[in-house]
Amino acid sequence: MGLNTSPTMSSRYFIYRGNKAKEISFPIGGIGTGSIGLSGNGRLIDWEIFNRPNKGSVNGFSHFAIRAEREEQVLDARVLNSDLPPPYMGEFSQTAFGFGPSRSYMAGLPHFRSSEFEGTYPIAKIRFIDDSFPGEVQMIAFNPFIPLNDLDSSIPAAFFEIEVRNTGNYEVTYTIGLSVQNPLPAGTTVNKYERIEDCLHIIRMYSMGIPEDDPQYGDLTIATDAEDISYQEYWFRGGWFDSLQVYWRDFTTPGKLKNRYYQSPQKGIRDHATLAAHLKVKPKSSGKVRFIIAWNFPNCYAYWKPESDKPKIWKNYYAKVFRDSADTALYCLKNWSRLYEETAAFRDSLFSSTLPPYILDAISANISILKSPTVLRLEDGSLYGFEGCRQNSGCCEGSCMHVWSYAYAPLLLFPNLDRSMWDLHYQYSQREDGHIAFRLQLPLGRGRWDFPHAAVDGQFGGVIRSYAYWKLTGDHEWLKRNWQSIKRSIEYAWSETNEDMWDINKDGVIEGRQHNTLDVELFGPNSWLTGMYLAALKAGAEMAEYLGEVEKAREYRELFIKGKRWVEENLFNGEYFYHLIDLNDRSILEKYKSVDPNVVNAYWDEEHGEIKYQVGEGCAIDQVLAQWHANICGLGEILDREKVKSALKSIYKYNFKRSMRNHFNPCRVFSLNDEAGVVICEWPPGRRKPIIPVPYAEEAWCGTEYAVASHMIQEGLIDEGLEIVKAVRDRYDGEKRNPWNEIECGSNYARSMSSYALLLALSGFRIDMTKGEIEFNPPRMQDGEFKCFWSAGTGWGTFEVNSERVLLTIKYGSLKIKALSLPFLRGKRIASITIDGEEVKCELREDKVLFAKPILFERGARLMISIS
Repeated sequence: MGLNTSPTMSSRYFIYRGNKAKEISFPIGGIGTGSIGLSGNGRLIDWEIFNRPNKGSVNGFSHFAIRAEREEQVLDARVLNSDLPPPYMGEFSQTAFGFGPSRSYMAGLPHFRSSEFEGTYPIAKIRFIDDSFPGEVQMIAFNPFIPLNDLDSSIPAAFFEIEVRNTGNYEVTYTIGLSVQNPLPAGTTVNKYERIEDCLHIIRMYSMGIPEDDPQYGDLTIATDAEDISYQEYWFRGGWFDSLQVYWRDFTTPGKLKNRYYQSPQKGIRDHATLAAHLKVKPKSSGKVRFIIAWNFPNCYAYWKPESDKPKIWKNYYAKVFRDSADTALYCLKNWSRLYEETAAFRDSLFSSTLPPYILDAISANISILKSPTVLRLEDGSLYGFEGCRQNSGCCEGSCMHVWSYAYAPLLLFPNLDRSMWDLHYQYSQREDGHIAFRLQLPLGRGRWDFPHAAVDGQFGGVIRSYAYWKLTGDHEWLKRNWQSIKRSIEYAWSETNEDMWDINKDGVIEGRQHNTLDVELFGPNSWLTGMYLAALKAGAEMAEYLGEVEKAREYRELFIKGKRWVEENLFNGEYFYHLIDLNDRSILEKYKSVDPNVVNAYWDEEHGEIKYQVGEGCAIDQVLAQWHANICGLGEILDREKVKSALKSIYKYNFKRSMRNHFNPCRVFSLNDEAGVVICEWPPGRRKPIIPVPYAEEAWCGTEYAVASHMIQEGLIDEGLEIVKAVRDRYDGEKRNPWNEIECGSNYARSMSSYALLLALSGFRIDMTKGEIEFNPPRMQDGEFKCFWSAGTGWGTFEVNSERVLLTIKYGSLKIKALSLPFLRGKRIASITIDGEEVKCELREDKVLFAKPILFERGARLMISIS
């Protein structure tokens, strides 16, 4: 089950050692289930399995340990951790600082001198290194991540396989133990061993006395399918350091563990249990053992905004799939081989790419956000997300539309799951006039969020996402069902009930009060938010035309053309697009006083005589964001290509800082010292910067950096885009920050899933299932060779090119297409086209292969195009 490193995979890039591993917490859990973190030195940390974040947490003395013995003599025993990295003064709290590292870090027990952490998400491997230990030990940890299979990708469990190689000249018996604390309330804990079907062993941990509808209700199970096992249902109960003292004595005693059992819980005690597997390994041979940690905490409630003293409970989706954590653990063990093989097939398909390693790093690291507590799955399986995570709560509720619209990973990898999030907004957050409250309220049916403003980028981002989903899946029935909601979203721009007066004169330009992802309102036209409007109009026109609403399509298209022309003629300064506003004109604010008496107080700076929180003449990172979306969706030109390219060059010139050392930033600090990054807004020399500019202007956000970098690549600025991506990932090097936790407004921030667009940009992958067509057009190859992962609505696999052939392989699911477009082959002669070795009937039209009839590619199929 080891890492199947392909010749093109630069695995060294993904190995962390020493201090480069100290910030690592690799999330292991399902979509919407929470997760357990695997630290860089092998500790089990960040127990975020209780339906909310839990950063920095441990669960008692939960750990893995190994013992080697021969002829009833213990040769060595140690926990499966390496050295704890400094500092060692203790945690900064009233009770911990000055007392050294927490005992639960296990640093006081014998452990391995060093380790290597190999992180190729969704699979981690740790090699534990110590010459004095009689064997070589490694751990593989994962949770199934299988694109298009959201059921098996949403299992509430962590999978561990530990392999030990006997390097000696005699047989050694190795005991590998998993010890876990029952996490339920102290004084109520019960641990119970069961043997199931003669070959599966579990210890289920639950609580006495917690009602089934209580948010704390739940259970946890540790399990193994090892043949030879022993266990302790309970560690020794006592004061001081008694329990750990006795546990280590028991574990380092030759032979099997002797069970310990208590009749009832003890006040103040959270009991630990140990499940151990015993392996006899011959010289120069290896043995493996599998463990599962599964959890089931079924009861969710809106803890961040409880609606009453007795909040409404809804069930976790996984609680509808699995009876309890024992049921989950059994499913995991029985299906382990398939789940791992399909997860590894995805991992290997992604990492065998010829793309630069830092690109693969950016893509893979951020799909882990789906497995973090940023994400929930509601009772019916629908996807819900915070923007990110605080230490012990979600940060910024409601599947925020103007953040999640950047996140293309869920759309391409789990399209139906992604669609469920946006459907909920249409169902629960949209008014009859089209206004969408961009933060969905839980529990469902609670009512719309009472914030008065719709977000321009969120409102129209939802329309673009609807279009993208339709093109990706060809789901015409879905479009028909949701068309009225999509149409209302667009037409809210000129609705009489739109108190923010976006496009009140219906000229294709947003001029009114415009709330957006910068958490303020811009006043006056700008290419960023009007661009999103224009993209929504163009997408709406195409959808209306498909549905037979010819007049509606014409109306939208004419508005698009009019607005596009105005933006290009009035908002481009020769270098980039800017925000047109007279900062000294207080009357801009006055006209909104009738609906918002506080608007002048909020936005007028009396001392400087200026409107606050605006962009004005600045160069903003998202000024041509709409074109990025359009390129991904196949929507075509939104703004003049040459002007867009000039704007991107300006962002690279002005906003990209190769060092932050001399950069003034009064805001949050996400890039510092000699780190590089792209700031939200910059005012070039000679351009007026507002006294109090738009919030966050001086910050660098990973999600917008990936968006602008992938857009640069789309427009031919490949080196510039690659440089930006490398700068971002250099910040997340394992020492300064956790590679699997990009931050913005909290941890595991959803916007960073924009990084998936890098794969689309560098492969030139586009899909239009409304026509049954896909396209690959990589803008750059290495010596005529290229390989990448791809995922469509029904299948995924790899795409490869060399001087002799093009190869499309289906690794999972299926793919039904009528045409395959390959613009990079233009001018080359195609000798033959075969599927699994058999020639197929098709027509060649320039750079497009048109099949005589739709071709269904099943799993394992290979389409080969030979080039002469």
